[in-house]
Amino acid sequence: MTPQIETDEHRALRTAVAALGAKYGRDYITRTISEGRPPTELWQEAGKLGYLGVNLPEEHGGGGGGITELSIVLEELGAAGSPLLMLVVSPAICGTVIARFGTGEQKRAWLPGLSDGSLLMAFGITEPDAGSNSHRITTTARRDPASGDWLLTGRKVFISGVDMADAVLIVGRTEDARTGRLKPCLFIVPTDAEGFQKRPIDMELNAAEKQFELTLDDVRLPADALVGDEDAGLLQLFAGLNPERIMTAAFAIGMGRYALSRAIEYARDRTVWKTPIGAHQAIAHPLAQAHIDLELARLMMRKAAHLYDAGDDAGAGEAANMAKYAAGEACVRAVDQAVHTLGGNGLTREFGLASLITAARVARIAPVSREMILNYVSHQTLGLPKSY
Repeated sequence: MTPQIETDEHRALRTAVAALGAKYGRDYITRTISEGRPPTELWQEAGKLGYLGVNLPEEHGGGGGGITELSIVLEELGAAGSPLLMLVVSPAICGTVIARFGTGEQKRAWLPGLSDGSLLMAFGITEPDAGSNSHRITTTARRDPASGDWLLTGRKVFISGVDMADAVLIVGRTEDARTGRLKPCLFIVPTDAEGFQKRPIDMELNAAEKQFELTLDDVRLPADALVGDEDAGLLQLFAGLNPERIMTAAFAIGMGRYALSRAIEYARDRTVWKTPIGAHQAIAHPLAQAHIDLELARLMMRKAAHLYDAGDDAGAGEAANMAKYAAGEACVRAVDQAVHTLGGNGLTREFGLASLITAARVARIAPVSREMILNYVSHQTLGLPKSY
C-alpha cells in the first residue's frame, strides 16, 4: 500500500478551503483592489468556518492544529485566486507568538478574536535603516520609573494591513541593565494609541492589503504590553519568523498554482495550426517544469511545517528558509511562464495574470530576500565563513 503524504483530515481541509476559495475567486480579489478596500467578506467567512485560527489552541477558540494546517488554508485560497496575505501576519506570526509566550491574560484577550477573525493584528519589524539586519533595529522601549509603563519610540516601514488591524506586534529593543546593550522585545501596540501614527506607502503592487510606514512617538504602553520574557526576546522573535517564512512559501505556491492552472486551461483550448498549443513541447515542457518546481517547493514547505509543529525550532529554521526560497523562485517562474503561454492575452485584464508578475516577486523579496537566505544556508548549513 502506498503511504499517505497527507492525512485524510488534511485532504478534507484542502477540499473545504478550495471550495471557499472558488466561491470568491480572483474576480473578488480584483474587485476589492479596484475599490481600494480589504477582502473583508472572505476574511470574515474564513474566520467563521474556523480556518483563520486553525493553528491556535482550542482552549482559546482555535482549531488546535499547527502551521501545517494554516499553510494548507493559505495555499488553497491562493490556488483559487483569492489569497489572504494577513494569514501570514495575524494568526501565523502574532497568534503563534502570543500562544507560545503570552500571558494568560494576553491569550484570553487576543487569541479568540484572532481565531474567528473579529480581531486582527499586524506585525512590525522592518525599519528604514535596518533592512535584513535586525540587529540594527532602533525602535526602543524604556521604562517610566514612576509608573512602570513602557515608552516606545521609533519607525517601521512596509507594515501590512495596519488600516485593518486592532493592534501591531512591534519589535523594539530594551536596554540590558547589566551590559547596556539593546535586546529585542515584542510589544502589543493598539493602533489607536496616542503617539501612534500610520502613513500609507504608495505602492505599484496591486494588492488588497496596503503597506504602511509607522511612527511611534513616546507611545505609552502598560507593563503587560510586553509579550513573553524580556530576556528571551530573540527566541520569541524567531518563533514568529519561522512561521512567517513557511506561510510566505504557502502564499507563493498558491499563487503559482493559480497562474499555472490558467495557463494549462488556455494551452488545452487554444488551437493554432490545427492542434491545441499545449500539444507542442515548446509550450508543454515549460509548464511541466513549472509544475515540478512548485511540487518540490511544496514538499519542503511541508517538511518545514512538520518540524515547526514538532517543536524542532532549529530544524524548522533551516527548512523554512529553504521552503521560502524554493517557493519564491517557483512562483516567479510559474507566473512568468503562464503569462508567456497566453501571449498577448496574458497581459489583458480579462485573464488577470499580468498583475501577478509584480505580486509574484514579493515572495522573492519579503520577508527576507533570497540572497539573505543563501547567506543563511551558506553559513548555517554549509559552515562557510561570513562576509559580513
